[in-house]
Amino acid sequence: MLEIVTAIVIGLLAGALGGLFGVGGGLIFVPALVLLLDFGQVEAEATSLLAIIPVVIAGTWRQHLYGNVRWRTALIIGAVAVAGVELGVLTAKSLPEEMLQRLFGVLLLLVAGQLAWRARRMS
Repeated sequence: MLEIVTAIVIGLLAGALGGLFGVGGGLIFVPALVLLLDFGQVEAEATSLLAIIPVVIAGTWRQHLYGNVRWRTALIIGAVAVAGVELGVLTAKSLPEEMLQRLFGVLLLLVAGQLAWRARRMS
């Protein structure tokens, strides 16, 4: 029961933060699953990939209503990303869990740095 409640809270927070900041759910889902539900890194990443599907559908629909979606670009990126995700999954499975966690942490730091840089340039 606690796992279900925690998963609901993670979903609500990830959805709200994703909608507010436009960040991918994986940036929120993966750390939350590892820290709050004690998932392994690969298990959290795999779960995140499935969990993001409804978020993507709802977010895309809402942004489409505002005229913000560039469909051609999104479809090209999405089609090519299928090949990329295959490579990523194979790589994730071949790396030690600790290294994968560190690499994910570096990704989070890079994303945070990029967001901070953009915010600074806009002010």
